[in-house]
Amino acid sequence: MEYRLLGDSGLKVSTLSFGNMTFGGESFFKGAGSTQLDEAKIFVDTCIDAGVNLFDTADAYSAGKAEEILGKAIGKKRDQVLIASKCHFRMGEGVNDLGQSRHHIIRACEASLKRLGTDYIDLYQVHTFDSLTALEHTMRALDDLVRDGKVRYIGCSNLPAWAIMKSLAVSDKRNLEKFVSLQAYYSLVARDLECEFVPLCKNEGLGILVWGPLSGGFLSGKYRRGQTSDPNSRRAQWGDYGTFDQELGFQIVDVLDQIAKERHVSISQVALNYLLKKPGITSLIIGARKIEQLKDNLQAVQWQLSDEELKRLDKVSQTTLPYPYWHHKQFNAERMPIPGETPVPYKRELLNSGAES
Repeated sequence: MEYRLLGDSGLKVSTLSFGNMTFGGESFFKGAGSTQLDEAKIFVDTCIDAGVNLFDTADAYSAGKAEEILGKAIGKKRDQVLIASKCHFRMGEGVNDLGQSRHHIIRACEASLKRLGTDYIDLYQVHTFDSLTALEHTMRALDDLVRDGKVRYIGCSNLPAWAIMKSLAVSDKRNLEKFVSLQAYYSLVARDLECEFVPLCKNEGLGILVWGPLSGGFLSGKYRRGQTSDPNSRRAQWGDYGTFDQELGFQIVDVLDQIAKERHVSISQVALNYLLKKPGITSLIIGARKIEQLKDNLQAVQWQLSDEELKRLDKVSQTTLPYPYWHHKQFNAERMPIPGETPVPYKRELLNSGAES
C-alpha cells in the first residue's frame, strides 16, 4: 500500500480508503447494501491487513447505523486506523436537525462519537453545502470541535469551488482551523474535478479524497450495451451519479476492458489505477457489497498503468471543456495549460496578426 500526505496537514493516508455506505441497509441506503456486523468485521480486517488506514463514514448512512457497525467492527484496532465522518443531512424530525449551524454541527458530532464508540474523529467533514448558514458560523463550530479534542482535522465534501475558497479565507481571517481535504466525485465518466477543484486543492494545500471512483459500479464492467440491469443493484435502484453520455461511458468501458485483458487484471482495477495516476489525488474511497469485490479492488495498488495506457484512457474519456477552460485551451494554453495536458510550446506570434513581436 502507498501512503500520501493529506494536503499540507502532515497526515499520511492510504491511497485506497474504505467507505462504509454499504453498512446497515436502512431505508434509503438499502440500495447501497445491507452489510451487518459479522461481515463488516471481515471487511475491516481485510482492509487493515492490506494496509488501509482510513475508514470513511457519515451520520446519514442508514440513519447512524453505519457508524455504529463501523465502530464495533474496528473495536480494539482503533489506534491503528483513522476514522472520517460527516455531518449535514437530516438526522431527526426537529426543525434544526440538519444543516451546518453551530447547533446541528456540535450535536451531530457528539452523536457520531457515541455511535462510533470513540473519543475523537480523525477527519470531520461537512457533507455538502449549506447556503442558509454563514460560513463564519460553520467554521467557528468546527474550530471549537478541534479545540475541544473531539475532532483532529476538518474537511469538506461536495462544496462548490467558490465556497471552499471563501471558507479558507474565513479561517485565515478569523484564525480558525481550515479544511485539509475535499471529498469529491471523480471518475473516468466524470472528470469535472480536473478544471477547477484539482488546481484549487493543489494550490491551497487540500488533499482530495475521491468518492464514487467506479461511478456506482458502471466502471466495473458489469454494465454493457443492451444489457438489462440487475433490479437489486445500486445503480438500478438509485440511478447514475449525475448524468453522463451513456455511449461515451460504454466506449470508456471498452478501452478499460482491452487494457484489463492485456494486463490480466479486472476492469475495476484499471479504472481505479487511472485515478491514482492523476495529479492531486490523495486517496480513493472504495466500497463493496461482497468481500470478493473488496479484495479485487485492493489489488489496484499492486501495479501501475503505463503512460501509453493512461493516454488511451485520457483520450476516450475526454469531453468538451466548460467555459472558461475551452477559452484557455484555445487562446491561452501557454500561460494556463489545461490540467493533464502538455503545455503548448512557445511561439513568437501575435494572437491576431501572426506577425513577429
